[in-house]
Amino acid sequence: MKPEANGNDAVLLRGRDITRRWGGLVAVDRVSIELERGSVHAVIGTNGAGKSTLINILSGEIPPSGGSVELLGQDVTRWTQPRRARAGLGRSYQRNTIYPTFTVFENCRLAAQARSPRPWAWWQDAQRCEASTGAAREAAAKAGLETFLDRPAGALSHGQKRQLEIAMCLATAPEVLLLDEPLAGMGAEETERMLALLEQLRPGHAILLVEHDMDAVFRIADRITVMVNGAVIASDTPDAVRASPAVQAAYLGGH
Repeated sequence: MKPEANGNDAVLLRGRDITRRWGGLVAVDRVSIELERGSVHAVIGTNGAGKSTLINILSGEIPPSGGSVELLGQDVTRWTQPRRARAGLGRSYQRNTIYPTFTVFENCRLAAQARSPRPWAWWQDAQRCEASTGAAREAAAKAGLETFLDRPAGALSHGQKRQLEIAMCLATAPEVLLLDEPLAGMGAEETERMLALLEQLRPGHAILLVEHDMDAVFRIADRITVMVNGAVIASDTPDAVRASPAVQAAYLGGH
């Protein structure tokens, strides 16, 4: 069950009038969005609506043509993706970014080490770095993978690989999580496991969820932003979005 909204929740990530043009195409058109700690904000829309471009701008992978991005109160519009990651922003992708021949633990440890390059003394083996080792184990446990630490990532089920991607995000100690299609390709049982994980992560994070599974979105989201042709046509509570004639006509089809 979703917690009651808290008006005092801090806005951890804010995008203002974000615009991205590719030549004559406006992929994202003056989109504003706020992510608060303790809430899940879903972004939905048909293919080509601008969702992936928006999340790429928020994560720092591509620059906006206009507008600004603030992370934890700082203007990070010109910051690179690695710098935003070190400042507290975690990102998962539609395609797996795990290392299949490495174990679950090794994947998580690499992610932890990436947040603070060479956090160990130069003469030490990276495996002996207590900070990254501890962060890796804690992240795997939070993602429900504590019993799979020694398993090669390539041997995991599809759902477990998606859990590992989130564990790798958590290993970087983020306050903001940008999750791109985390439920893609999952069966019913795996979907339930992932939604339970997101519920566990909600209290300590601001979560942006880009997802096509409408049943899951309406179950877990506190707020939903609907995009069509790069622009926002609605941004409200799930009940208000479900009742919007404009949204129904453009996307939901009477969901």
